[in-house]
Amino acid sequence: MGSGRFAQALGIETGLDPSVKLLELARQRGINTFQGKGEEQIFSAASFGTVFLIVTFCFVEAPLKVLKETNRILVAGGKLVLGLVVRESPWGKFYEQQKKQGHRFYKYATFYTYEEVVGLLGQAGFAVERVISTLFQKPDTVKKVELPKEGYYPDAGFLVIMAGKNGG
Repeated sequence: MGSGRFAQALGIETGLDPSVKLLELARQRGINTFQGKGEEQIFSAASFGTVFLIVTFCFVEAPLKVLKETNRILVAGGKLVLGLVVRESPWGKFYEQQKKQGHRFYKYATFYTYEEVVGLLGQAGFAVERVISTLFQKPDTVKKVELPKEGYYPDAGFLVIMAGKNGG
């Protein structure tokens, strides 16, 4: 959930985050907030149609547990939308360098390859349905808004992966 900035822009009504301070900002944006981590069973089974993990996946402690919990709380036919930077991209390499230098946020991040993410999704009971790639400009050279491209492109800095709950 973080501060709720993306959630508010996307019309997301409910969010989860471990940080009390960030949840307060999200509440000020009109988001119904819950304190906790994605690995924990905070919500009832089959209680959401869609779950968004936007710029979150690299910061979770146990990604497979988070994905399995996401699967549990989704209704049959529910969708997971992941927005992430993958390790092999120019942006992933940039953030890995930031991590090595002790950046206050990225020192806690773990970046995954596209193949690793797809594998984890499969293990958690999801099937990738759609991938959108964007941010083809390199770090420190972003000068314009780009149109996204359908599919996975290794040189894209940011991916959106939509995965469906298997068996739903």
